[in-house]
Amino acid sequence: MKEFFVETKKRVEVVDITDEVGEKIEKNAKACLIFVPHATAAVIINECEPNIKSDYEKFYSELAKGEWRHNKIDNNAEAHLLSSLVKPFALVPCENGKLALGAWQRVMLLELDGPRRRRISVSLL
Repeated sequence: MKEFFVETKKRVEVVDITDEVGEKIEKNAKACLIFVPHATAAVIINECEPNIKSDYEKFYSELAKGEWRHNKIDNNAEAHLLSSLVKPFALVPCENGKLALGAWQRVMLLELDGPRRRRISVSLL
């Protein structure tokens, strides 16, 4: 397993981590498991241009607004609720030492409780 870290700057933030993940791929890898071992973050694969990145951040910031009991403990219930809707991992096929993503696809860290320092684990299969 390989890993790297990402420093997020906002409460809800999308960070393109495709290049960092790509640096961990070895020539003989058939697939890559990207995992974020945190309860209030996720990994998504989709297009990542500035407008849609901003839209993701707005969408996830507004989706779970409400009065939540867990906020009495940590004030991050929304982050936990949102992370339960997406996954803390993504599995991507690899070819010739590269991620085999679609034309517009990127691998992104979805921060839901930032700013924080997040660990991203990369396992090659």
